[in-house]
Amino acid sequence: MVRLFYLDNDVVVCTKPAGVLSESGGMPELLNSQIGWGETRCVHRLDMAVGGVMVYARSKEAAAKLSSSLAGHELGKRYLAVVQGRPERDEDTLKDLLYHDSTTNKTYVVKRQRRGVKEAELRYRRLQTQSATEGEISLLRVELVTGRSHQIRVQFASRKLPLVGDSRYGSSYRSSGIALWCEQLSFPHPKSGEMMTFTCPPPDEWPWKLFSVK
Repeated sequence: MVRLFYLDNDVVVCTKPAGVLSESGGMPELLNSQIGWGETRCVHRLDMAVGGVMVYARSKEAAAKLSSSLAGHELGKRYLAVVQGRPERDEDTLKDLLYHDSTTNKTYVVKRQRRGVKEAELRYRRLQTQSATEGEISLLRVELVTGRSHQIRVQFASRKLPLVGDSRYGSSYRSSGIALWCEQLSFPHPKSGEMMTFTCPPPDEWPWKLFSVK
């Protein structure tokens, strides 16, 4: 069963488990089956390997409104991430140029603007650092300014701070899932305009359970 936080005729807010597709073939079908009425439409995404709170539209009109909110940066996401190492600064803003190669489904930090390259920006704050088998690991709270494919993963990996479990981008931890979780989502309700905020803590498993999330 998918955990539901909110449901009405326009939206459903839920927790996407890690390992499930955000879009067709994954969460929409699970939600349609569980709710039993209406149609679920995907308006934003989390990587398949990443879990956390998401909102889905329950009508064509709501999907258009939520998509507009996303494009207008009114849909806010806050993440928790566990990286290998300790960032030089406890708080910082990271800005890069990213290129996503759709043939390999991998994103790269590049130096110059060219076709397909997009600006990427995020803000982070280090919450805690703990010792682990491969050295120090740090819990970060991350807020996206832009939303690019694999953005959090590649921006930290390019600074020699790969996310724990993210072998695609250089993590030496191979037996765990990617330590990235969408813990908070804010958006204006597509019909009422009321700003709604939902928070969901990460699962009680390694490496999250090494930290006390506040």
